[in-house]
Amino acid sequence: MRYEKGRKDASRSRIMEVATERFRNNGIAASGLATIMGDAGLTNGAFYPHFQSKAALVRETVASALEDQSDQIGQALASGGLIVAIDTYLSAAHRDNPGKGCASAALLPEIAREPPETRQLYTERWLTQVRQVLAELPPQTPDPESVAFGILATLIGTLQLARAVDGTELSDRILAAGANAAKALIQPV
Repeated sequence: MRYEKGRKDASRSRIMEVATERFRNNGIAASGLATIMGDAGLTNGAFYPHFQSKAALVRETVASALEDQSDQIGQALASGGLIVAIDTYLSAAHRDNPGKGCASAALLPEIAREPPETRQLYTERWLTQVRQVLAELPPQTPDPESVAFGILATLIGTLQLARAVDGTELSDRILAAGANAAKALIQPV
């Protein structure tokens, strides 16, 4: 039986969309292929014409999620610089929506256990985000690369901790403290 043109591309996109959200919400290890395919409205057998393995799906979804994250960072930077980007990243809305949020904050421990190809791809995409932050730092910033690393590490770690603790009030305080710490890194010495 022949299918209309574009159906395979649409199915692949749907699998990636579902997998990306599932991985962010539930983690990579806890997201089985059968569940992903069911959520995508496809059978298990429909997976392998699109991806060689779950590892290949993970690699592609991580790459896509980090590209989206870079786009979001770019938009926040364009609308108000690093301060706006920090406030947007460390917002309650971002904290409360891991399925649509930062792949790094949701998946870092699992990405560290992925095959070298996935970690290399993650590194390349993360360094793109570092360059975005570097471009926005004041010209007199000493050791700007270390400052960019520190800002991103502060943002990601803060979001992870704010999501992990019990209680919205404590979580909000963690977000505020992380934002203040990240903004302090921007200030000239």
